[in-house]
Amino acid sequence: MPVASLQDLRVVFMGTPAFAVPPLEKLLEQRVPVVAVVTGEDKRAGRGLQLRPSAVKQCALAHGLTVLQPARLNDPGLVDSLQRLKADVFVVVAFRILPPQVFSIPTRGTINIHASLLPKYRGAAPMQWALINGETETGVTTFLINEKVDTGQLLLQRRTPIGPEETLGELHDRLARLGAELLIETLEQFQQGTLVPQPQTGEATLAPKITDALAEIDWHRTAVEIYNLIRGLSPVPGACTQWQGKNLKILRGRVVPAKAGDLTPGSVHHVDARAGELLIATGDGVLAVAELQLAGKRAMKTSEFLQGHRMAVAEKFGRSL
Repeated sequence: MPVASLQDLRVVFMGTPAFAVPPLEKLLEQRVPVVAVVTGEDKRAGRGLQLRPSAVKQCALAHGLTVLQPARLNDPGLVDSLQRLKADVFVVVAFRILPPQVFSIPTRGTINIHASLLPKYRGAAPMQWALINGETETGVTTFLINEKVDTGQLLLQRRTPIGPEETLGELHDRLARLGAELLIETLEQFQQGTLVPQPQTGEATLAPKITDALAEIDWHRTAVEIYNLIRGLSPVPGACTQWQGKNLKILRGRVVPAKAGDLTPGSVHHVDARAGELLIATGDGVLAVAELQLAGKRAMKTSEFLQGHRMAVAEKFGRSL
């Protein structure tokens, strides 16, 4: 009996942000029948607050796919529509938490792509927390969705090192592509009947949503901790601080092997507009700022920023006590 091919699978794809686009494109590239795409509602954004479709919706419409945008996932109308599609598999990437009446619909299960090596970093922000915590390795996981968030049986995993200077934006794009490849590998083994779901084992850690409070730089922390926070939040939402009463995001930096001396953490340690150098004292040393962005302005290199903004040694960053 011939092995069933990917083209024999009926798939409903669920996802909203840019991270979910490469997996959807990979399915289409492999000619997998995507019978519908479920994504978030259009949201108002930009200066004119115009309604904008999600990245996944834009991709789906460009390929002529059916798009569903439910306000509520437990809506009886949505459940009925999904049942009538007679999908073999639901594929979920960076989407909302599915209720049982939805994830139990497909005959062969609902597969999720998660941007960590589960059970590590369960939750909404696995890439951010891996970088913030200074991890040197991460990966992507495919697993079967169940009632609890990110706890279902594992299907496949792919490991990858994290570069010492890699930022969230860079890791995001790389893991999105890696997840797309792993999805196809998962579905191929799914069709071949060689995939054996395994329970998650080992210590579970959490990766909760990033808050405004977490994104604010505490200059009393070590230079390495601040550097990792910057990497983990760049470019969005950006690790932020205050300067001259304005909100300032630091998008790139590096740890400098120097001592802060008697300077209070958050103070300018050294500034040279001609050389484009800005060093800030931390709890245990010094951090060099390489790229930054004032509120309402575009991001720029430190050298460009210092051409239009004066700073002095001992000037303070951060909230006034």
